[in-house]
Amino acid sequence: MSRLAEFRKLEQQLAAQLAELETLKNDDGLKKEIEFETKLRDLLGEYGCSLKDVINILDPQAATRKGAPVVTEKPARRARSVKVYKNPHNGEIVETKGGNHKTLKAWKAEYGSDEVESWLAR
Repeated sequence: MSRLAEFRKLEQQLAAQLAELETLKNDDGLKKEIEFETKLRDLLGEYGCSLKDVINILDPQAATRKGAPVVTEKPARRARSVKVYKNPHNGEIVETKGGNHKTLKAWKAEYGSDEVESWLAR
């Protein structure tokens, strides 16, 4: 698409969005919602409360319900265990916590993954 065509397309999208914005500005329902939110936030500020406080007052079990989103920390990942592989062909030992070990990869390329996995000592 040429730059001029792209410009005109974006210009049309912008004009459509501006028209939609003007329509929303004149919507009585939106005006009432904005007024309500403004008054609610002013009231919360006057009493030093947050939205969470109001929810806890109106619905104390909201946080403990099954469907309610609960903000928690991610559980820590379980530490990987050390695997020890012993090559029966040359007696070499490799200790690794993952499969991204240089020697282990070389063995798997040479002998095959199933064969190398059978060398697992612990």
